[in-house]
Amino acid sequence: MRILTEARVRRVYAVVGESFLELLDALQREREITLVSARHDAGAAFMAEAEGKLTERPAVLLASRGPSAASLAIGVQTAYQDETPMVVLLETPATEPVPSSSGELPTSDLTAMFESIAKSTLRVTDPDSLPSLLAHALTTSQEGRPGPVVLGVPCDIWGMPYDAAKPMARVRPPASGTLGRSADAVAQLVDEAKYPVVIVGGRARSARDELIAVADELALPVYNAFRRQDAFPENHARYAGHLGLGIPARQLDALERADLVLALGTQLDEVTTQAYRYPTAQQTLILVGTGIDVSSRRRGLTFRVDSEVEPFLRELREVASPRTRRASAANAAVHTFMTPPDTSGNTRVHPVDVVRALRKLAPEDTIVTSDAGNFAQFMHRYWCFTAPRSQLGPSNAAMGYAVPAAVAAKLAEPRRTVVAMVGDAGTLMTGQEIETAVRYRAPVMVVVFQNGVHGALAMHQARTHGRLSGVSIPLTDFASWARGLGAAGYTVDDREELEPIIASALVRQRPCVIDVRTDPDVVTPDVRLSALLGQARPQPPAQ
Repeated sequence: MRILTEARVRRVYAVVGESFLELLDALQREREITLVSARHDAGAAFMAEAEGKLTERPAVLLASRGPSAASLAIGVQTAYQDETPMVVLLETPATEPVPSSSGELPTSDLTAMFESIAKSTLRVTDPDSLPSLLAHALTTSQEGRPGPVVLGVPCDIWGMPYDAAKPMARVRPPASGTLGRSADAVAQLVDEAKYPVVIVGGRARSARDELIAVADELALPVYNAFRRQDAFPENHARYAGHLGLGIPARQLDALERADLVLALGTQLDEVTTQAYRYPTAQQTLILVGTGIDVSSRRRGLTFRVDSEVEPFLRELREVASPRTRRASAANAAVHTFMTPPDTSGNTRVHPVDVVRALRKLAPEDTIVTSDAGNFAQFMHRYWCFTAPRSQLGPSNAAMGYAVPAAVAAKLAEPRRTVVAMVGDAGTLMTGQEIETAVRYRAPVMVVVFQNGVHGALAMHQARTHGRLSGVSIPLTDFASWARGLGAAGYTVDDREELEPIIASALVRQRPCVIDVRTDPDVVTPDVRLSALLGQARPQPPAQ
């Protein structure tokens, strides 16, 4: 407990089991750390990942024997891909064999399963090694490229005595002896470039103020990486767009013309690079961030600066020459792209109506969590993120993320409004964590976009085969379900009901679920399912 508190761990997430009896008892008595008991291991994993992403400090995740550990994989892989600090304590077989007559279920050691989706995997072999390995795991999860560290612990070790000195987790700052020379070299490249641009990722969120200053002083167009739209304000004159899905060519103008790309705190994943199209082989790439690598697909001149983004930008401002340049064509295009269309002619609720009403009524600094799914394209396009640390979403297309992430975000930031945007399929996966929100008095708002279809898959099937298979989702009364779990529940069938219900939910001091029945034909902002199928509009799910 002392190691965790000194490392500023504030929450431990778990589906409680008998593997950690002594640890659970100690957590109950510890005032500075809250044990959050989730309804499913996948939900607990998403909660720990979301807290780490929001706070940049690791939460701790507990997993009991085999099935529990296996259920963590999706959350741990999300943390690995999204560079989120996390420490996982995984039950492994006891140091002393358990008699078969004890009635205990067998324990599997699944530590090796996480080797490809964790930054590091470690095993405790004796009681004396556990404290030092825990301190090491906390440090490793935050140093260099952040990520999850999995620590396998025999289930009978927690109750054993430990009398040696207590180790501490200490995160060493990255070496900065060459930072000034790196900033000088980058400044020279920026000065010589005709069309430099910036791509900014989640690990640059803490450098937001410096980034805005650099963009202004050096007249740099700035793109936000996929699902990292809170890294740079989307209403800024230098904002060039979000490198997500369905981005039109005119919004990529600045990136297409660029001769130098400055990538800050981002791994340049497949979506951000628009299927590895950018940076092109003719564009010079500068990667800034600790532990950042570049895809083997990359062809062209690449420089790496192994530094945190904020001190690098501070040095760059000192040495770079100010530039003046008009806002790029991409900035003008992004305003057009993000302007919601007129949906007054729709007979059913349009997803745009939902995002527009939420953005109008919710506070500026609302934290938005989202799942994967076509509904998220409406949020990405029309929300307009302006406040820091206001977006939590998985870049690996993990479904079921939004509701658990919202619970963790509200526990970590209790004074901010938290809205989960989720489809009906994702809600049916991990939506039961709304009960966790009720128990821990975390008044989140969950907005369910219910259209009765797996939109992304339906779109691919329609384009490939001209017919659908296995993509329908029967109508679910999410409002009644929410009330049964202790939350407030609302159903919206009419667009005129949206604003009054959202306004009411925003002032409720309890978790709320708003079940919005959206038009099943509207699968993306630009695509209608009926147009792909060449037939009549799809019908809403049967009652």
